[in-house]
Amino acid sequence: MSKLLATEQISEAHRDLETRTPLEVVQALVNDQTLAVAAVQRAAPQLAEAVERAAERMHAGGRLIYVGAGTSGRLGQLDASELPPTFSWPPERALACIAGGPEALWQAVEGAEDDYEAGRRDLLALHPTPSDVVIGIAASGTTPYPLGAVAAAREAGALTIGLANNPETPLVQQSQLGIVLDTGPEVISGSTRLKAGTAQKIALNAFSSALMVRLGKVYGNLMVDVQATNAKLLARAVRLTVAATGAPEEEARAALERSGYRVKTAIVMLKKNLDAEAAQALLDRVGGNVRMALGG
Repeated sequence: MSKLLATEQISEAHRDLETRTPLEVVQALVNDQTLAVAAVQRAAPQLAEAVERAAERMHAGGRLIYVGAGTSGRLGQLDASELPPTFSWPPERALACIAGGPEALWQAVEGAEDDYEAGRRDLLALHPTPSDVVIGIAASGTTPYPLGAVAAAREAGALTIGLANNPETPLVQQSQLGIVLDTGPEVISGSTRLKAGTAQKIALNAFSSALMVRLGKVYGNLMVDVQATNAKLLARAVRLTVAATGAPEEEARAALERSGYRVKTAIVMLKKNLDAEAAQALLDRVGGNVRMALGG
């Protein structure tokens, strides 16, 4: 019999879980989450390498394509969906495939994760290129759907990143960059939506956010490529512009209005004493990097 995956093993420390008080159960679940943080910390060097290699592809116009099933697929979809509003990343360059299709975002689609060929088909339907980065996600590391997608991505020349919670599993081994988030058994046996899912969320957050930093989507630690699409974000755009330039709020707001509420443009306008058109042209010449536009 093959070795039982660590994420499927039964935690001996929680055999009496249903006899505990609600507070004790909550404490057990919360305390176990610290292992998720530790697992991602151990994988930090591999995540950093993934950022560097992905940045090369993004500079060439590539796309991020997340692939997974169940919780892993939903987390991939979440990461993809948050990049456009947070960093003004083009939505057509942050895509996600989930086993069972969009319906699986809301309810389980039985058997979908076991369909290797569906993973291949769904990925190929996106017409992958060598500039793309495909991130396969699976707690077990053995799920056929993302394995099929990763195989198709490799054949197309895309960079493949495998994110799994078990070492020495096919997703890790068959991806060009295999990243292991070794979280071990769950408090509730086999429920990988718990700390395995938490580790995946942290890793995806770290990967995509660091990638956006690498691509010049921040100035210092300010989220200057935010899309100001509602009242909260408009107020945030003003605060960011003030923080970046030291200008009075009234001047920052005026610059934002003249720039179409593009924070980067407003910063360059105020720091370089330029109008909106000249500031945007300067940013365009340096790939949108505020620090470079300001001369370092």
